[in-house]
Amino acid sequence: MIHNVKKEQLVATFSIIGADPKTGEVGVAVQSKFLAVGAVVPWAKANVGAVATQSWANMKFGPEGLELLEKGLSPDEVIEKLVADDPGRNLRQVAVINAQGEASAFTGEECFDWAGHKVGKNHSAQGNILVSEETVAAMSRSFEQSTDPLAERLIKALAAAQHAGGDSRGKQSAAVYVLQEGAGYGGYNDVKVDLRVDDHPEPIEELLRLYELHKVFGESSDEQLAIEGELFEEIKGHLVRRGLLDSTDHAGYNETVKEALKTFTLRENFDDRWTEERLIDEVVLDHLRK
Repeated sequence: MIHNVKKEQLVATFSIIGADPKTGEVGVAVQSKFLAVGAVVPWAKANVGAVATQSWANMKFGPEGLELLEKGLSPDEVIEKLVADDPGRNLRQVAVINAQGEASAFTGEECFDWAGHKVGKNHSAQGNILVSEETVAAMSRSFEQSTDPLAERLIKALAAAQHAGGDSRGKQSAAVYVLQEGAGYGGYNDVKVDLRVDDHPEPIEELLRLYELHKVFGESSDEQLAIEGELFEEIKGHLVRRGLLDSTDHAGYNETVKEALKTFTLRENFDDRWTEERLIDEVVLDHLRK
């Protein structure tokens, strides 16, 4: 069900929060005619949930909402507590989701038309100062029809919303923020995806471009090829060409060849695609050939 409020308000954004209970991912994606919206709207914590706070955003809702989720409150209860004593509650828009995919949202009565939200399976879509409610409906449909990784589902939902009309004032910034336990760089934190476009004429398109780069440089792959035969000879040739190996005379995949390949892989920022096994990632090989 889509809830609609039609009153004046000054700050516009559309966003979607989502969770994938199977993978443990939680996250937020957002677009706005607002500078650096990614510094304001999205909040998340691995194994806990996510919060989107917008429309005269009360940024306390982010950390306080996550703290309440972590204490075991439901998203409905979290929102009830957040807005209960907020003097600006009629100007707020906030959405909350837990790691199990249960979501809730609130749109204040004084948010500028069109403003509203739609809560669905494992997500909530919301926005204000939109061209129409179809912006929110399109976000929700896109999310529900996709089986992509969470970050990709969230960004594509933004694209669907923009195609349906988006923010009535235009476009400026966008962001996606997804957490999963141990999924950060080197496994040292939980930040799986944290990409922001702070000021751009086509922020969602730019966010998609950055996400494609993130998939290349920030993710590991199961597409590994055995380093043997003709492929081994080819790899040695490329390493020599790049000045990383002294010659192609090495008969086997010894430590010298392995170290040369490792140097290339890490130097080109493919850290997550390196393996100590006698294998090479297809993306690394493609870049080695260039």
